[in-house]
Amino acid sequence: MELTFLGTSAGVPCKTRNVSAIVFNPMNNQPHLWLFDCGEGTQHQMLNTVFNPGKFSKIFITHLHGDHIFGLPGLLCSRSMAGNDAPLTIYGPQGIRQFIEMALQLSGSWTAFPLQVTEISAGEIFCDDEFRVIAFPLTHPVECYGYRIEQHDKPGALDAPRLMAQGVRPGPIFQRLKRGETVTLEDGRILNGMDYLGAPRKGKTLAIFGDTGPTPAGLALANGVDVMVHETTLEASMEEKANSRGHSTSVQAAALAKAAGVGQLVITHFSSRYDQTGCEALLNECRNIFPATVAAEDFLTVKI
Repeated sequence: MELTFLGTSAGVPCKTRNVSAIVFNPMNNQPHLWLFDCGEGTQHQMLNTVFNPGKFSKIFITHLHGDHIFGLPGLLCSRSMAGNDAPLTIYGPQGIRQFIEMALQLSGSWTAFPLQVTEISAGEIFCDDEFRVIAFPLTHPVECYGYRIEQHDKPGALDAPRLMAQGVRPGPIFQRLKRGETVTLEDGRILNGMDYLGAPRKGKTLAIFGDTGPTPAGLALANGVDVMVHETTLEASMEEKANSRGHSTSVQAAALAKAAGVGQLVITHFSSRYDQTGCEALLNECRNIFPATVAAEDFLTVKI
C-alpha cells in the first residue's frame, strides 16, 4: 500500500506546498484509489502525478474547513466532464452533503456518475472484504475526524509441496483449499484447506488524523498502526497558540506516536510561515522524541 501527499500546507497554499490532500493506493490489483481531504488545487496537483479524478472510488473528508474541501466541487465536475460513470462515495462530517449540493446547484453543475454522500459519526463507517475504516472524533473548532484504516488479516501461504507430495495437482483445487474450503478428491479423500494453510498474515494498519489539538481519542486512533499521519502545524515553542486553535505542535505529534507504539510517523499540515528550513526544524523536534519520523512534502510517496 502507498500514500502520496498532494498537499502539505496548513490553511493556505505556498510556493512549494499546496493545501491538504492525500491519495491512498491499496495496490491490490484494483483500479480504485481513495482520497483523504481535497483542498483547493488538488486536481491541479494530480496533473503532476499518475492519478486522475476518475480513478477515485472513495473520498474521506476530515472536516469542513476550506483548506480541506475547497477543491472538491472542481474535482467532481472534472470527473463528470471526462465522461467517467464509475460510482463515487464521499464520507465526511455533517454539512458535507449541503456543501456539495449547494456548490453544484449554484454553479449550474451536476455529476454524470452515481454519487453517494455519507455524513458520518464516530465508529465504523466502512467495511468490505479487504478493509475496515473507523472514524474517531478529534479536537478542533469544527466537527473533525481522524480515520483508522485496517486491512483484514490475509490467509497464510498454502503448503503446496505437501499437497503435491500427497498426489494433489495444482489447479482449481489449490485455489479452493487456499480459501480454506473442504474439498473431496476423485479418490474419495477429503481435504480441509485450513489444514494446509500457514499462519495468517497480519493486515496493515494506518491512521490519518484531521486537524486536531491533543485529544484522548488519539491513542485509540493510532494504537499500534504501521503508519500514522499527523498534523504538525507549529513548533514546540508555540504550543499555546497551536492548541488554542485546535492544532498540534511537533512535540505533541511525536509524543503521541511514541505513546501509541506506531511504526512510523509522517508529519504534515505545516504552517505557511515555515520554509524548507523551518520544516526541517519541525522534523528534528519530532525525531528527538520519535526517531522514525518523516516530514511529508508535496508528491512524497510513503510505502506502508
